[in-house]
Amino acid sequence: MGDRKDLASEGLKDEIKGTAKKAEGRIRSAVGGAAGDTGEQLKGKAQEIKGKAQQGIGRTKQRADPNPGVDDE
Repeated sequence: MGDRKDLASEGLKDEIKGTAKKAEGRIRSAVGGAAGDTGEQLKGKAQEIKGKAQQGIGRTKQRADPNPGVDDE
């Protein structure tokens, strides 16, 4: 069978990236609000939602891994 990566590690990476993306979206939305730029606010909210989804995917990968820290071969 092909080499499968450790899902728990991949999940953690996704969760961290999602958290960063979510925070960046919140900042972008706040800056857009302060500047009165509705378009920027919407882009920030969209980015925040994408980050939240990526966090969820990461958590799901971590829960799905029966042997965290071990690559499947």
